[in-house]
Amino acid sequence: MSKFTKDFIFGTSTSSYQIEGAYNEGGRSLSIWDTFSRTPGKVLNGDTGDVACDHYHRFEEDIQIIKDLGVDSYRFSIAWPRVFPEQGVYNEEGMKFYKEIIAKLLEAGIKPMATIYHWDLPMWAYEKGGWINRESVSWFIEFAEKCFEELDEHVHSWITHNEPWCASFLSYHAGHHAPGHKNIEEGLKAAHHILLSHGEAVKLLKGKLNSKTPIGITLNLSPAYAASNSFNDQIACNNFDGYTNRWFLDPIFKGSYPIDMVNLFSKQVHDFSYIKSGDLETISVECDFFGINYYNRALVEFTSIDYALYTNAHSDYPKTGMGWDVSPAEFKELIHRLRKEYTDLPIYITENGAAFDDVLEADGSVHDKERTDYIEKHISAVQELNEEGMNVAGYFLWSLFDNFEWAFGYEKRFGMIYVDFETQERYWKDSAKRYQQIVKATKL
Repeated sequence: MSKFTKDFIFGTSTSSYQIEGAYNEGGRSLSIWDTFSRTPGKVLNGDTGDVACDHYHRFEEDIQIIKDLGVDSYRFSIAWPRVFPEQGVYNEEGMKFYKEIIAKLLEAGIKPMATIYHWDLPMWAYEKGGWINRESVSWFIEFAEKCFEELDEHVHSWITHNEPWCASFLSYHAGHHAPGHKNIEEGLKAAHHILLSHGEAVKLLKGKLNSKTPIGITLNLSPAYAASNSFNDQIACNNFDGYTNRWFLDPIFKGSYPIDMVNLFSKQVHDFSYIKSGDLETISVECDFFGINYYNRALVEFTSIDYALYTNAHSDYPKTGMGWDVSPAEFKELIHRLRKEYTDLPIYITENGAAFDDVLEADGSVHDKERTDYIEKHISAVQELNEEGMNVAGYFLWSLFDNFEWAFGYEKRFGMIYVDFETQERYWKDSAKRYQQIVKATKL
């Protein structure tokens, strides 16, 4: 295999609530995840992000690990309730934390990629209706503008939102993530306002602030495959794709919502007037790159029980610890589809990785062969994609650390660095050592 080009970016990713801890320090107020994780039955084992990886106190040590890995870039997110603990109240101490992180990264020769929103909505915003309230767009823009003003000259690139599907459908419709609502209309409104706030943030940075820093959005995409060639299963596949992928891809790149899904949703939602004139033009404002979080394909079959007429089908693919198919070939097909149907923007794989049941040996080693194989297969796919002219500009491994894995608490480990949550000791897994080799050689 040929080498990656010298401008290809290797990186790793984290998010604020999953690693920072210090939930009540530095002027930070509570987020919806603080509240959700304290609600009995919502998070496995009653785990919370109160301490997580204690990154708030250990960020210098953690940045040294990133430096030792040899990666070009580090993607992190900014906790909204640290920066605006109350509506309209800016907390300088909260922002100082991110300034220190960025300064240390630059000192280490690492490009900071900052995600503005990775799901930790402040409780004050939730209590005023959260993402269901259209005013959330202006609250987000106040937060984003402060981030831009304080950090833009030192940030290498900006991501407005991480995985709007999770922050809307998984959180307001399926109820699996904070705030845990189960209402399709709320899910659709939240999705729309999140996408609208993305567009407004891009316009703010590139327009009013006249910044040259690249900005984009990250979507989690799962290519859908039908379990059979039957008409029923083809419907299931179409609807999964519409719900998971096209409902977000179409407004961003085509300035429209997929009408087949509008018709499907209209069985339960009878008013789409929250979509105002001009909204779709704002959502589809041009970005500088497109971020994709890829973990697995979906294999689906027809069911009449679900209003969207699909359910997951049995697959004989090898699985990760999440039960997800290891599917690098389908990853390649996804990128080819995006190039054909949606965009020629540079693509960053902003998350890719796998959870497995890791065992910490007495000598401090973790032999995570399955994760190492997973990473190698997907980096190999990226290499092939670039040889095919697909313009994948960077790859960010999820995750730097084992961390708070949302509704799965600390049970699921995605890190290439093992964290002993009792002692906060960090241990290099074999996958981290292998990633370090790949980054150094810029090839597999």
